[in-house]
Amino acid sequence: MMPYEKFEAWKRTHQLALEVYRITSTWPAGERYCLTAQTRRAALSAPTNIAEGAAKRGLREFRRYLDISLGSLSELSYLLRFSKDCGVLDEETFQSLEELRSKAGVLTWRLYRCLGRSSHA
Repeated sequence: MMPYEKFEAWKRTHQLALEVYRITSTWPAGERYCLTAQTRRAALSAPTNIAEGAAKRGLREFRRYLDISLGSLSELSYLLRFSKDCGVLDEETFQSLEELRSKAGVLTWRLYRCLGRSSHA
């Protein structure tokens, strides 16, 4: 079992999830059970899957959870774009969140690829 806190990918996705929670707390109450909940779920899924995957036995299992995390980051990207396009999220906040999401995605992808090389060695 690897401590998930040591991975930069987890640190960045955790930071992203915290920021998404902070920002979505200001969204309209009418979106609480739809757009807000879905956006938070996608943001929280990324660090959660890294943490869960780090506890699994074997690099192959860990990679599977990283793959899920990458999917959640992609889902979040769309949800942020949709929120901006429908006027719930302003352009500046969108750009800030998208930058965090992009960095989290790069780090998660690098970890995924690194573990792939390790499992073939």
